[in-house]
Amino acid sequence: MAGLKQPDNGFIKFLGTSGARFVMIKQLRASGGLWISENGTNVLVDPGPGSLVRCASSRPKLDPLKLDGIILTHRHLDHSGDINVMIEAMTEGGFKKRGIVFCPEDALRPDPVILKHTLDFPQKVELLRENTKYKVGGFEFTTSMRHLHPVWTCGIKFMLNGSSVSLLTDTRYFPQLKEFYDTDIVIINVVFAEPRQGIDHLSLSDVEEFARQVKPKKIVLTHFGMSMLKIKPVLQAERLSRKTGIEIVAAYDGMRLFS
Repeated sequence: MAGLKQPDNGFIKFLGTSGARFVMIKQLRASGGLWISENGTNVLVDPGPGSLVRCASSRPKLDPLKLDGIILTHRHLDHSGDINVMIEAMTEGGFKKRGIVFCPEDALRPDPVILKHTLDFPQKVELLRENTKYKVGGFEFTTSMRHLHPVWTCGIKFMLNGSSVSLLTDTRYFPQLKEFYDTDIVIINVVFAEPRQGIDHLSLSDVEEFARQVKPKKIVLTHFGMSMLKIKPVLQAERLSRKTGIEIVAAYDGMRLFS
């Protein structure tokens, strides 16, 4: 299998790598989401609590006034806590009607995480559907099938610097995942060290099974819960790399992919 193409101007910045409630609440890892820059377009995915602060503290700084779009994979607060302030920032306090917000319908009603007054600020709000293509500026992405999670959830895939990239967000593992997430690079939200019955999140054993079936060129682990932090994600990524023969790395706060 050929190596990854050399990067040009596109990148992904991890504004946080925390997963689930307690790592977020304690801020053992930041929870700011992912900043994606491609073809002169800037998109923020899942701006959890502290997203604005992480943009300001990033080196070099990331200017939220230069955002073109915000994608919300699902409404849970560790993914959406800063959605309203980031909409305000993208639209310069609502004075410039610009940008697109992509979100599931249940983020808007009946119990909205996006406030009514901020809905008028972006140029457009588009509802996410399964297996659908979307575009904002020079950035195009496709949604996955609906995930197995308590609220409406989907992942995304897109091209970046000539490589196919996907974000496998929160879900219980199911076999159809391998069909959509067959990309060069897969970013995987892995909350648990071991599977937990009745809780719809991925564990390390799910990552191992996925890696053996799909065989991507690279897997990036993120969105760590307490059980993952206790056993050190970096060590687990190295262990899985040795077992599967696939490059697997653990993301850290502030990490830049395609640096």
